[in-house]
Amino acid sequence: MDKEKILDVQDLTKEYQMGEVVVHALRGVNMELYAGEFVVILGPSGSGKSTILNIIGGIDTPTKGKVNYKGTEIGELDEKALTKYRREAIGFVFQFYNLVPNLTARENILLASELSDEAISVDDLLKEIELEDRGNHFPSQLSGGQQQRVAIARAVAKNPAILLCDEPTGALDVTTGIGALKVLRSFNRNYKKTVAIITHNKSIGDMADRVFYVKDGVIEKVVVNEHPMNPEEVNW
Repeated sequence: MDKEKILDVQDLTKEYQMGEVVVHALRGVNMELYAGEFVVILGPSGSGKSTILNIIGGIDTPTKGKVNYKGTEIGELDEKALTKYRREAIGFVFQFYNLVPNLTARENILLASELSDEAISVDDLLKEIELEDRGNHFPSQLSGGQQQRVAIARAVAKNPAILLCDEPTGALDVTTGIGALKVLRSFNRNYKKTVAIITHNKSIGDMADRVFYVKDGVIEKVVVNEHPMNPEEVNW
């Protein structure tokens, strides 16, 4: 692959002490992400995929191993620099939308855009998620699928290099789930963002450039899709 490597994960291990028992969440994970690619990290519940995402995103630390972002080891950053990394380089999309309930859709997106000097226009984002006419509505006035699209736009608003998505369709039905995936694909293509989705839904892997299969804290295999599907073609 001739794209720019923006993230390099080396020998990532994560252990938790649960009383007298040591839980091995990750057992030496190696992976890389390239600029502008769409990847899926696929595995069952408890496989370690969320732990990978949290460590990549700088909200958890490994027991050992390294995460290099454009040549910088994030484990060596002080708290101020790590906060800057999370604010500028990473966007998060969660299964549950975490929108601020007393802010409108527009205001939720604007809140994130104020974190960046290179923010994407809120109007452009509302158009991208096809909610131009719902920008002044509060989350309680939006459907689940609409709320998730706002959450995705909020994550993209600050113009991060990498968008990390934790089960973004987990709380949605098939139709609204495909709508959310269309937005993620659009941001990936139109804004040249690296998108990484963790999911247990194998079908979503069909639309990825690469699929990382995770089981018992290790990456079992990596599959390259020569012809990724469009979200509308994914068969749930």
